[in-house]
Amino acid sequence: MALHVPRAPGFAQMMKEGAKHFSGLEEAVYRNIDACKELAKTTISAFGPHGQNKIVINHLEKLFITNDAATILRELEVEHPAAKILVMASQQQEQECGDGTNFVLGFAGALLENAEELLKMGLSVAEVTEGYEMALKKALDILPGLSLGNIKNLRNKEEALPAVRSAIMSKQYGNEDFLAGIITDACISILPEKISFNVDNIRVCKILGAGILQSTVVQGMVFKRLVEGDVTKVDKAKVVVFSCPLDSMQTETKGTVLIKNADELLSFSKGEENLMEEQIKEIADSGVNVIVTGGKVGDLALHYANKYKLMVVRLLSKWDVRRLCKSIGATALPKITAPTTEECGYCDSVLVDEVGDTPVITFKQDQKESPIATVVIRGSTENIMDDIERAVDDGVNTFKALTKDSRIVSGAGSVEIELARQISTFGESLSGLEQYSVKKFAESLEVVPKALAKNAGFKETEVLSKLYAAHHEERVNAGIDIEAEVASVLDAAEAKIYDLLITKFWGLKFATSAACTVLRVDQIIMAKRAGGPKAKQNKDWDED
Repeated sequence: MALHVPRAPGFAQMMKEGAKHFSGLEEAVYRNIDACKELAKTTISAFGPHGQNKIVINHLEKLFITNDAATILRELEVEHPAAKILVMASQQQEQECGDGTNFVLGFAGALLENAEELLKMGLSVAEVTEGYEMALKKALDILPGLSLGNIKNLRNKEEALPAVRSAIMSKQYGNEDFLAGIITDACISILPEKISFNVDNIRVCKILGAGILQSTVVQGMVFKRLVEGDVTKVDKAKVVVFSCPLDSMQTETKGTVLIKNADELLSFSKGEENLMEEQIKEIADSGVNVIVTGGKVGDLALHYANKYKLMVVRLLSKWDVRRLCKSIGATALPKITAPTTEECGYCDSVLVDEVGDTPVITFKQDQKESPIATVVIRGSTENIMDDIERAVDDGVNTFKALTKDSRIVSGAGSVEIELARQISTFGESLSGLEQYSVKKFAESLEVVPKALAKNAGFKETEVLSKLYAAHHEERVNAGIDIEAEVASVLDAAEAKIYDLLITKFWGLKFATSAACTVLRVDQIIMAKRAGGPKAKQNKDWDED
């Protein structure tokens, strides 16, 4: 007679042993909300100009010191399934606008925290999510009305600078004016006639030493390496780019050569030398004076390149070769032959320079417009330069967002308070149960001014009451003055603190849909993980 083994009752009896199953409000919904609240709490303290930095050590033990929410999340590798949904929403925001990731997390966290209160009051999940979606629709209707107008001419530095400056301010407070200046210069210099802006066309080259304020913009490309030959400077350079090694060609087929005496050996190697010299001479005769190669450079080729006074640059990355071709207008050739005039690129000057103690090769265009610009970042440590690079990335993405939609709204928390005020009024006009969640949506919007106030060291309630008082007097652009001694209000539009309308638009959208997605989950079923126990790795495995 077979023994009957009792299994766990309910859902678990259908699953393999070792599967986990959580269901209902207590086990699933509240647990998910808790995880998301913790995640939002971590990043919200890094919000705004006075945001705190985090030290993140990723799985490869690389150290990051940053207050950029996107970087913190990317390196942390969040495991919790619900928190992952928020992470994905902020990654979408990063791809769409390049900025505002922290806003998405903070706002979604606040929505979930408030939803928890509503659920404990006895509202159903459907009523909460329905109210949130109504409030979002209302917010997106109100938003265009709060626009301060749009930036008419993106090529005018005065107009574009304030929008970029606000994005930099939250990353590099104190250096925002200098950095915004060089980023705007770089962006304007590569802006094509038909406005289609490519973020990849602004390169960053980090060189250790000096300080942030020694950073510069170079029209063209900068590589951290030395040239191969003796020539170190060429003006009005005609450049040929090879994607193959600059070396004597190995033939495809194998052959055997019988050499009977020393003279034959000499004439054989002489033949190879002559062939190489012929190739290099042909290149030199076509007017080329700089050779760029994507492979190794043979000694013989280098010898003849020096003889004909050609500069030889070797690039290790095929991406760099492609970008250089774009920057100087050259075509990469797969075989060593003399190029035609169309295949050559032109560069005003190619020179080897030393910045700090780092040798660099600069391909510089003197005219104002160049397809690619490089921001040379200087800094005292690698970590500082990495963080500035992230700020540059945000600034460039903000400029790109401006090319899509150039409408701006006032910053410093003023838009959020105005939205909160109007949505709260809208909530009071509703008769159903969703009015509670509409009001909670308005309350969640206060997370931005609260975070700005808290990180600047002010009392949150005091700041909020002053902001609401100003907004009730129809001062729509009233925001927090984070530079004041005591909590006070300023006109964000006059202070030129701007946010992009498109960033707010997508931020509200992604945060609300992420929060609603998390709320709609009422069961978590985790299958048993594959594989047996993890093998212990011997840490001295390479000793034997």
